[in-house]
Amino acid sequence: MSALPDEPAAALHGWRLRVYTVIFEADTRAGRWFDHALIALILLSVAVVTADSVPAINARLHQPFQVAEWLFTAAFTIEYLARLATVRHPLRYATSFFGVIDLLALLPTYLALLLPEVHALIDVRVLRLLRVFRIFKLSAYVVEYRSLGHALRASRRKITVFITGVLMIVLVMGTLMYVVEGPENGFTSIPTAVYWAITTMTTVGFGDITPRTELGRFISSVMMLLGWGTLAVPTGIVTAEMASQRLAPMRTPTTRTCHECLTEGHLPEAVYCFHCGAQLPAWQHDTPA
Repeated sequence: MSALPDEPAAALHGWRLRVYTVIFEADTRAGRWFDHALIALILLSVAVVTADSVPAINARLHQPFQVAEWLFTAAFTIEYLARLATVRHPLRYATSFFGVIDLLALLPTYLALLLPEVHALIDVRVLRLLRVFRIFKLSAYVVEYRSLGHALRASRRKITVFITGVLMIVLVMGTLMYVVEGPENGFTSIPTAVYWAITTMTTVGFGDITPRTELGRFISSVMMLLGWGTLAVPTGIVTAEMASQRLAPMRTPTTRTCHECLTEGHLPEAVYCFHCGAQLPAWQHDTPA
């Protein structure tokens, strides 16, 4: 009988396990240092791309920016290859969300060498905008993102009901304004009036459409006051959900990652992955002094 894919014999071992623990997990000192260094590189690379788009700065620092960009690209290339070399299923990681983001962070610099600087073709500078995708990798290393995500998922039904109620209000109020103001005052159709109701209720107020009649201004005032409540309700829903999570029994957060499906966040005592059911390797972590 062939060995199951989640048996310990099929798990990572040796240098691959050590490098995997450093790259994909952060419960060891080396893993934390790697994450901090990677976040710093991501932020610096985004800052360089942003500054390079300013003509005055680009005119004076174009060459240093070019050198820095190649250094960043080399660092991210090594990181990407290390991830592919240490995971059990390289193709699965390469086609995952963060695997695609890693690849998008590298391609523009290399493609710039192949595409000629010809006006008939797409400007190579457009490809450089894809480097901003690196910043999305930050969400893989910030624990608070996961907590906020849990709160949003837990309150999604309440938020859906709230948004549905808001849509009903703007539809009714927009239709009412269409009847009150009419096309002569800019409310040429119900969709246009609903657009005005949305911009008014969200306190954006572009001012391209304004009521002219006294009744229309009264309705507009009511919509503005409703806008304050519109901003407060979803914030209160999510905040209450986050507070309830803090009052719940505390679970020890870790960055234990399943070698099979790359799902992280397992408890220290977990034996099997909560996502795919594969057997987890021993938890690699630093013991407190």
